Amino acid sequence: MKKRIVVAITGASGVIYGLRCLKHLADTDYETHLVISGGGRLTIAIEAPDSLDQLLPMADFVYDCNDIAAPIANGSFLTEGMIVAPCSIKSLSAIANSYGDNLLVRAADVVLKEKRKLCLVVRETPLHKGHLRLMTMAADMGAHILPPIPSFYHRPQTIEDIIDQTIGKIFDFFGIEHALFTRWSGDLQP
Repeated sequence: MKKRIVVAITGASGVIYGLRCLKHLADTDYETHLVISGGGRLTIAIEAPDSLDQLLPMADFVYDCNDIAAPIANGSFLTEGMIVAPCSIKSLSAIANSYGDNLLVRAADVVLKEKRKLCLVVRETPLHKGHLRLMTMAADMGAHILPPIPSFYHRPQTIEDIIDQTIGKIFDFFGIEHALFTRWSGDLQP
């Protein structure tokens, strides 16, 4: 049986993180389960208007965000965990407060209660104290907070190189092998 992973895209700017995540997961042995919030669909239309039609076929399974009876809404449906990329502050707040009024938040809550991996790619700046409290609350429940903050030691040449470094960090958290960026070797030579 293939390993399963849930990918969620919310309404924060940066839907490219979710798109690239799915693209790279297609090259692995993971079965992908995709859920997109209403805000996520709107942001895709704004930031990547041609991408929704290309995105949906990349996932093995796609769920309506209002379908709280979907398999990913139940702990008996085994997954390796869930990636929320990007994660809006609204979705972060709902997850941190266990406010499961849609499938995306319910699936994240299931991942947390089952002690599986949850990676929140929180995409907001600047952050006020309330945002930081929400991240702390989610982290205290077991979520991994991974803001898409780029590194430059690997000398990225394209926007995709910058995005893929974050995707590589997500994959590292899940133990997914990849070659999405050059790892730090300690070599300080230019």
